[in-house]
Amino acid sequence: MQDRIFYAICFGFIFGVFLRSFLFVDFYFVVLISVVSFALILFFSLISKNKWPARNATHSVAGGGIIASVFILASCLGILRFNAVNVLAPSVLESKIGEKVSLSGIIVDEPDIRENNQKLTVEISSPKNKAKVLISTQFGEDYKYGDEVNFSGKLFKPENFITDQGKEFDYVNYLRKDGIYFIMNYADVEILSRGNGNKIKSGLFFIKEKFLEKMNLVVQSPESLLMGGLILGEKASFSSEMRQKFIDTGTIHIVALSGYNITIVAEWFMKLFAFLPKNLGIGAGIFAILLFILMTGGSSTAIRAGIMATLVLVARATGRNYDVARALILAGVFMILLNPFVLVYDVSFQLSFIATVAVIFLTPRIEKYFMWVPDFFKLRDIVSVTFAAYIFVLPFILYKMGNLSLVALPANIFILPFISFTMLLGFFTSLGGVISHILAAPLGYISYLFLHYELGVVNFFANLPFAFFSIPNFPLFLTILIYAYFIYKLFGRNIKAFFIEPF
Repeated sequence: MQDRIFYAICFGFIFGVFLRSFLFVDFYFVVLISVVSFALILFFSLISKNKWPARNATHSVAGGGIIASVFILASCLGILRFNAVNVLAPSVLESKIGEKVSLSGIIVDEPDIRENNQKLTVEISSPKNKAKVLISTQFGEDYKYGDEVNFSGKLFKPENFITDQGKEFDYVNYLRKDGIYFIMNYADVEILSRGNGNKIKSGLFFIKEKFLEKMNLVVQSPESLLMGGLILGEKASFSSEMRQKFIDTGTIHIVALSGYNITIVAEWFMKLFAFLPKNLGIGAGIFAILLFILMTGGSSTAIRAGIMATLVLVARATGRNYDVARALILAGVFMILLNPFVLVYDVSFQLSFIATVAVIFLTPRIEKYFMWVPDFFKLRDIVSVTFAAYIFVLPFILYKMGNLSLVALPANIFILPFISFTMLLGFFTSLGGVISHILAAPLGYISYLFLHYELGVVNFFANLPFAFFSIPNFPLFLTILIYAYFIYKLFGRNIKAFFIEPF
């Protein structure tokens, strides 16, 4: 019964946030339903405690009533949580749309360095108004997190656009999840003061900057860019052509802040400390995850990926998938509770969650089909994990992005066995660079060889004429049908037991 209540609360809350993401629900109506559902919980709880003649049947009906009422109440809480953060853009800035304005604020995130410009997230704060503006500006000034800046230009609201694959990208809600309602292109920016951000966050960004600086001294571009992507998720500096090659070959995940990157770093640490007792080995892996998050600057994306990777690590190390399933759901609910917009509007959250489910639950079921793969360099494990993750996320990718890579599996198989060692080399290269350039140079050269090979694999498969296809109109109905089948095959027995077994 306790398990059923747990799942009713979690899935009810998620359903409420999901529903409110698409439909407006009147606040007073939600409060009314919440009161009614709470009253029903009390009513069915009293029934279940009475020893009536038909006690078994009554208990079963009462148990079902409690679960249904808890689900409805949790859904109402999800709707209310979404409403709590669904604030309108400040009216003062709303009235200045399309006008040239001069504003001042503080850069509240790390500058996003692109191929042709850099983007700054600036928070404007005053006694009456608080808003975030995403501004783009030219190179020439070294902006940092915590800088107070004055900027001027035309103020606009973001608009959705069509991608190269013919899909509409919901840019409005993509920015909305981070509290950004306004943009300003080609702004003139002037630094007023520095060091106004959170000291801990500033320190983390400083460590990340130094790490990349030492790496770039001994490893040349574009190999250094790949290393930055592997270890820190720094893919923004890639040319649009190179970034597209990673997408076309299904290898973009290795240069993103994903749970996969963090997981392989953690498993490397576990192998390194394999001589220790099992719990200490898991602890070393979790320490690696924490180190990774610190190196990336402690961004919300890295924290989310870190949580996902920790769950995968614990599941694969202990074999207790059932307990980790509950932890995974709880982690998802916690992230949605912090920011309800991530459920529908954050594709990286959705991909991370789907891939984590695949690695934990699908991989153990298909490993037997890959016994023919040699086990050196953990190749068998890599192939089964890659196949499970790619097959599981493919319908979602087709629906959201319309990109079908036919070379993703072979490209990943040729690259992934070397990624963990490459990342470890990169870490020690940068660490050695802090001490001495002479110490870092040989490590940097070895790193360069591995990185050059990995880029070569990406280029080779991306240049094949059949590497990928665009499917701009993959139907939502088919996507739902495929995932319903996946869920049935993976969790059918548990779902059936949830509804059929007596309370």
